[in-house]
Amino acid sequence: MAVALESEQSPLSVDFCGLSLDSPIVLLSGCVGFGEEYTRIEGFSNRDVGAVVLKGTTREPRLGNNPHRVYETPMGMLNAIGLQNPGMDVVVEQILPELDFSETRFIANVCGSTIEDYAVVTKRFDDSAIDAIEINISCPNIKEGGVHFGNYPDMSARVVEACRRQTSKPIIAKLSPNQTDIQENARLCIEAGSDGLAVINTIMGMAIDIEERKPIIDNVRGGLSGPAIKPIALLKVHQVYEVAGPKKIPIIGQGGITTPEDAIEFLIAGATTVGVGTALFYDPFACKKINAGISEYMTRHDVDCVSQLIGSLKI
Repeated sequence: MAVALESEQSPLSVDFCGLSLDSPIVLLSGCVGFGEEYTRIEGFSNRDVGAVVLKGTTREPRLGNNPHRVYETPMGMLNAIGLQNPGMDVVVEQILPELDFSETRFIANVCGSTIEDYAVVTKRFDDSAIDAIEINISCPNIKEGGVHFGNYPDMSARVVEACRRQTSKPIIAKLSPNQTDIQENARLCIEAGSDGLAVINTIMGMAIDIEERKPIIDNVRGGLSGPAIKPIALLKVHQVYEVAGPKKIPIIGQGGITTPEDAIEFLIAGATTVGVGTALFYDPFACKKINAGISEYMTRHDVDCVSQLIGSLKI
């Protein structure tokens, strides 16, 4: 069982899938390792965030893709790590016991190449201290599995349905922007048993070395993140909120959030929480600044709690 956090309710607190979070900020999978990377930086604390999504975990260990795996682009970053991880048994037996569940919530990120893989990894996390499980059906930087599931609503729903049968913990389906109809995907994932949605994963892109006339990323394609994708992510959150909002399904809004203003936009568009990832690579203290900026905005606009901002877009 997960340890309940003991803290006074603050204006920044939000409820997400039945979990009380001290801040609407969620650290995104793949950007903070297994929750320990940024705790080594003096002044950084997991207490500044509502939840941490751990690195993608598969049934068996993965070495990931060959280098180059990361490439900086104007206003963004391409990555094709390839889900490098030690496998579910090591994560559950060795890594989770080292995490301080009194500081924040921890969310597992489940990946697989088959529906059975997703189900097996989900079941492994069900018998652990993890607070919730994110189903990564939309990973754009592996050659098999996730990207195929995430781009087809029916396949996404089948993955969610299989995982739902394996756990009583909250399930969050991570949706791909690289598809024709994200609203239909969201609707089917909700019907299949998803308690929350993460919107969006990275956008597929590539970069070319013009001297060598070869792809810079060995995997050829990778996931584009950072401020460059923010307008796209914001629209997708708004579109998904039109489906999820009436059903009270919360959304992690993510994609290019670096400032308090970015975070507030996503909340107004319909996100319950806001994911921060790429920004941490150049500003490890971005979360403190975003929390402070949201608080200042709420004071200035006489807003008592974050929930009053969620989905408050006037059209």
